[in-house]
Amino acid sequence: MIEPQLPPPPSAVAEDELLDGDECIVIVDDFPDLVILVQDFLGQRGLTTVIADSADSLRRRLAEHKVALVLLDIGLPDADGTTLLPELKRDDPDLAVIMLTAVTDLQTALACLRYGADDYLTKPVGFTDLLATVHRVLEKRRLTIRNRWYQRQIEQATFRIQLAHALAMKMNTAYLSTMELDEILHAILVGITAEEGLQFDRAFLALFDESGVILEGRLAIGPGSREEGLPAWSGLERPAGRPLNFDFHARREAQSAHVEINRIVRALRIEARDSEHILIRAVRNRKSINVARGQCAHAVPLELLGLLQEDSFVIVPLFSPSRALGVLIADHFVSRAPIGEEQIQALESFASQASLAIEHCRLYVTMERKIKELEEVTTELQKNKDLLVETERYSALGHMAAQLAHSIRNPITAIGGTARLLARKIENPEWLQFLSMMAAEAGKIEKILEDLFNFVEQSKPVLERTHLLPLVRKALLLHFNALNNRNITKTFVFPERDPLVKVDPRQIQQALVHLIRNSIEAMPQGGELTVSVAEENERVVIALSDTGQGMSREDLGHATDPFYTTKMVGAGMGLALVRRIIQDHEGELILASDAHLGMRATIILPAAPR
Repeated sequence: MIEPQLPPPPSAVAEDELLDGDECIVIVDDFPDLVILVQDFLGQRGLTTVIADSADSLRRRLAEHKVALVLLDIGLPDADGTTLLPELKRDDPDLAVIMLTAVTDLQTALACLRYGADDYLTKPVGFTDLLATVHRVLEKRRLTIRNRWYQRQIEQATFRIQLAHALAMKMNTAYLSTMELDEILHAILVGITAEEGLQFDRAFLALFDESGVILEGRLAIGPGSREEGLPAWSGLERPAGRPLNFDFHARREAQSAHVEINRIVRALRIEARDSEHILIRAVRNRKSINVARGQCAHAVPLELLGLLQEDSFVIVPLFSPSRALGVLIADHFVSRAPIGEEQIQALESFASQASLAIEHCRLYVTMERKIKELEEVTTELQKNKDLLVETERYSALGHMAAQLAHSIRNPITAIGGTARLLARKIENPEWLQFLSMMAAEAGKIEKILEDLFNFVEQSKPVLERTHLLPLVRKALLLHFNALNNRNITKTFVFPERDPLVKVDPRQIQQALVHLIRNSIEAMPQGGELTVSVAEENERVVIALSDTGQGMSREDLGHATDPFYTTKMVGAGMGLALVRRIIQDHEGELILASDAHLGMRATIILPAAPR
């Protein structure tokens, strides 16, 4: 039984695809008649051929033409065909070679195949066998090239998917700071220009400022001139089984070396109101624009072409649902290859990642600003609440003090006046002693009432420009006798130039009098009082230090509270009054104490311009 003859399977490569464009076949043989016959036969089948009769002639043909296949005779006048094989394969791994020889030697055939020949034919060659072998070898070559190209496309697609995934994970796992945004944007530009990525020569990123008024160049990657050649981006690090590495420190250093492209991107500055500009138009229409040789559906500004030094590029907008963010610009600055639709679509994918990162960062920055504002408002409310409570407390104290003062002043005045009057008329020593005690105690109560009135009825300061040192000297002069009677040593540290302040002289002198009196009362057995005045950074600092008993930390915290005192006598209004005066002058009162080293009071006032 004879089986039916099956037709050959369809070829994976059409005949017109065996040679790509201007590719040709070189026939190498030193027998002219055979060469002419083979050339004519292949030419009739649509295969372009050129001829060579020696190894040297073959090398010239390879330099002059884009050769896909070599029909190589082993026996050439100036070389052995088997010795040429390694050279041919080294110079062009995609070059196909079919060996032709009149010697039917198996070892020779194996040697040719071992050196890289794709097939081996013996002379005389039948044209049918020759054509079938040529077709088979060229088809194999074309499939190998296509397979490599497809593999390359798969690697690039995998790279883009991994990069998009890594960027998405980066953005979804944490809020983005400005520094993290720069890292992600840099990663996106690397992906656009990387060998594994979109393979653009250059990529520019321009973003609108916070107000949305100006489109400004932000980042760029690529050579600044064609002489520099293609950027040496080897792609992102992708260890097996691990996500992409986001450490772009080395690439940032490489980018910083491209001074020219950084200058170009920094010079990119366009007003958002220029709606006819091609970059603004791309953002507003939210559509990519491909500029080819300076031409597109819209007018291309000459200054943009001059800045980029390129007339073919693609513009891809960056935007969020609520606002325009900026643009990506990419080109084939060095290779000058056309920009295909697939590349534009892939670039739009990178642009979406960039848009998400930018919007994510801006939302984070806005949130941080809002949180800070809320914290400031909360702090201010808390401060105002404390001030309100303190004001109410002082108000209650004021009303109470005023009522007490009015209720007590007249009787005390009468008692004190009567006691002093009787003391002048009575000569009995025993009675005179009691009357003097009554007059003294009445005087103390009158002094307390005076402090109360001063605190309650404290008026706003009447400011005037005055020198400070005379006020300090007058306050010290009022306590001259008390300082001498208690053997208190005085030390003054005054500047050569008298500081000028804008204050109410009466109130400042009153505050100094209270502080000096406190120091004197803290040193009943004598000690040292140091008064210093200095002018620092547009401020005047007055410091009074004594070597008295000092105060504990707990007492120091309440020292300026009204009616709080650690003394056996006194109403505790002095330091409260001093603090109020200093605050009314937009100054600061600082109290410091050590139980063994005494007390230090510091007044800080704004200096008046001279």
